[in-house]
Amino acid sequence: MSLAVQIRQHGGPEVLELADLPVGEPGPGQVRIRHHAIGLNFIDVYHRTGLYPLSMPATIGMEGAGVVEAVGEGVTHLRVGDRAAYAANPPGSYCEARVMPAMGVCKLPDAISFETGAAMMLKGLTAQYLLKKTRPVEGLERGDFVLFHAAAGGVGLIACQWAKALGLQLIGTAGSDAKCQLALDNGAAYAINYASEDFAARVKEITGGKGVKVVYDSVGKDTWDKSLDCLRPFGLMASFGNASGPVPPFAPGSLGAKGSLYVTRQTLFTHISTREATQAMADDLFAVVASGQVKIHIDQRYALADVQQAHRDLEARKTTGSTILTLP
Repeated sequence: MSLAVQIRQHGGPEVLELADLPVGEPGPGQVRIRHHAIGLNFIDVYHRTGLYPLSMPATIGMEGAGVVEAVGEGVTHLRVGDRAAYAANPPGSYCEARVMPAMGVCKLPDAISFETGAAMMLKGLTAQYLLKKTRPVEGLERGDFVLFHAAAGGVGLIACQWAKALGLQLIGTAGSDAKCQLALDNGAAYAINYASEDFAARVKEITGGKGVKVVYDSVGKDTWDKSLDCLRPFGLMASFGNASGPVPPFAPGSLGAKGSLYVTRQTLFTHISTREATQAMADDLFAVVASGQVKIHIDQRYALADVQQAHRDLEARKTTGSTILTLP
């Protein structure tokens, strides 16, 4: 049996319930992993509320790190006793132990702690595919401006550091002066408090009226329209989340009027749909963290039993950096 967080219906944080659930043995292509730490992400809120619906009853959570306890037939990249970490489907990381597909589970280098592994896989792999794979048609070169919303969040702080290492000038937005300073401290070239400033006007000022080549936006509804106004001709609007709600329908013709813009909606799970792609992205992430160019900030820790409060704080935007759930 494993202590796990289960939901029986979609709703607010109160639907998150602790339960003892059976774990079982791994089948072909599966492993059983015993968690040492669990990552908390905004996609967990989407699963809980039903924005991304799940069949009930359901366990949630997409990220964790621990030790492999058992390996199913056909699994060759992991062995019993391996330290491991993952960001992977299906949901279910909010637990002490689970059986899951081995494809998305990666060996965790000895130099990286379980807590760091649990805090960085989903957010770090997201930053990796955004900066390395989700690029404007004209490409990205050293010195180019990019706009990154929610720059003081878990993905944002990793992206600030990684963008600096790549020579990009990242303009970060956040909802308070303290969060803006956090983004600057982590490599953002500029930071804009979108609670008190018109971020589109400020971006135009910073870029000498030209705009940015790409906007990376996990906020959604509240930032969409002005983000399009921040782009230079042929720029890319890269949406990868809906923290403020889904983006409403818009007229494709507006993209032409604003400079023949490109729009894409990205999700990590397309990028990590094969073992080879997952490992290559993870290796890139492990290398940049091990080098010290990117540091993973774990700014909040909650016991698994306090998961309801963790979700309340995340939705209230009280958190910065990465958040993990800890086990007894």
